Amino acid sequence: MFGRVADRMARARTVVFVTGAGISQESGIPTFRGKDGLWRKHDAMKLATIGAFYEDPELVWEWYEERRRNILAARPNEGHLAIAGLEKSRRVHVLTQNIDGLHQRAGSTSVYELHGSIIRIRCTACGFKDTVTAGFSRLPPLCRCGKVLRPDVVWFGEQLPQDVWRAAIGHASSCDLMVVVGTSLAVSPANLLPAYAKKNGATLVEVNPEETPMSGMMDLSVRSSAAEALPALAAAFSP
Repeated sequence: MFGRVADRMARARTVVFVTGAGISQESGIPTFRGKDGLWRKHDAMKLATIGAFYEDPELVWEWYEERRRNILAARPNEGHLAIAGLEKSRRVHVLTQNIDGLHQRAGSTSVYELHGSIIRIRCTACGFKDTVTAGFSRLPPLCRCGKVLRPDVVWFGEQLPQDVWRAAIGHASSCDLMVVVGTSLAVSPANLLPAYAKKNGATLVEVNPEETPMSGMMDLSVRSSAAEALPALAAAFSP
């Protein structure tokens, strides 16, 4: 499957994975934009903007609580595990658009969450942050300062966490191999990451069942699911 770029893959010492909703879908977490995506049942602009949150925080929190329950019940799949396993022989960094924490639960140690984490909460006023895996006794939950807590995710119209984004650019700009998994990279600025890697001369590999706007710049496109393709890709590396 990977014969054409196998030698370049085998010589790669630093590997960056850019992952999106497709890899999590295989763990039972619905995508936003696929045919069964969450946005087909909900109006994103009523649920994932700061304005919507302040207008009706209880509604937004009810939706996020349903998503949190689904995510906390999910398990990393073979794709997540294959990425984590590569750390035994390579420097591996994961730049993920996902907010579910499945990469960390699979064992990956260098994960940069571009869009935040649904498992974390933060205060809208005092800067308090925490990781919460249990349900809340009331919605919306309140901070100890008395103000409303929100999911620590990046909503439409908000900037990415700048420390995370700077680190992502740094890793993309210095890797030998970038593997884009389960994402069309339709959202800016994450869609700039392959360009940073290409400028550095990195090999670009795409793992996606469907063609994407990024397919033309890839050295190899694998039309397969992450859970099927990534274990095979990992096996293509020399020990």
